[in-house]
Amino acid sequence: MKITTFPEASVTIAKDQPEYLSMPAHVASDGVVTCCWTMSWRERIRALITGRVWHQVMTFHAPLQPQLLSTVKPDLESWEGA
Repeated sequence: MKITTFPEASVTIAKDQPEYLSMPAHVASDGVVTCCWTMSWRERIRALITGRVWHQVMTFHAPLQPQLLSTVKPDLESWEGA
């Protein structure tokens, strides 16, 4: 999977951190961060057959924040604080 930009993206996470991939994201006023990923055809077929998507989060031993994966784009509000 590859991270992709989208019209509502308001920040780029890890923009100046060469050890990480930059991640376009939308940050809402309630602190919810939304990003978008695209799948290659091979990944789409694999997900269709297995029904599984693996997700890893680098927490650096900090508490894990709630996560949500979805195939439906959420409603994204405009927020000037990002």
